[in-house]
Amino acid sequence: MNMAVRHLLDTSVYSQPLRKKPVPSVVARWRKLGDASLCVSVLCKAEVLQGLEAKDSPSLWDRYRELLEGRLPVLDVTVEVARTYASLAGPLIRSGLPRPVMDLLIAATARSAGLVLATLNPRHFRGIEGLAVEDWSR
Repeated sequence: MNMAVRHLLDTSVYSQPLRKKPVPSVVARWRKLGDASLCVSVLCKAEVLQGLEAKDSPSLWDRYRELLEGRLPVLDVTVEVARTYASLAGPLIRSGLPRPVMDLLIAATARSAGLVLATLNPRHFRGIEGLAVEDWSR
């Protein structure tokens, strides 16, 4: 991992360049930090690609290719991420507060890589032990 990389973007942040009206705070924060300090999970990439496939819009695909494809490093789900996921999911399930698998895998990716998770949905990640979260909606 490049030592300059500090933040893992979740899908809500990563997809902003594709939106007609991106959230201004995301645009400003992304510009301030710069691409060299950011990365995404392969799962975020999958969610964005799924959305593109579902919309089946040639112009949206063109925007993706122009603005996002190959722009940031992509972290894979590794055995270490899987172990971190299990250690996060188990206690949440036992406490009656299970979370969506994708959210927990993205959180596990950030935590296992020692990265801050940038999101517009901090409530999705609230209470996840050892996870640093930044709310980019403000």
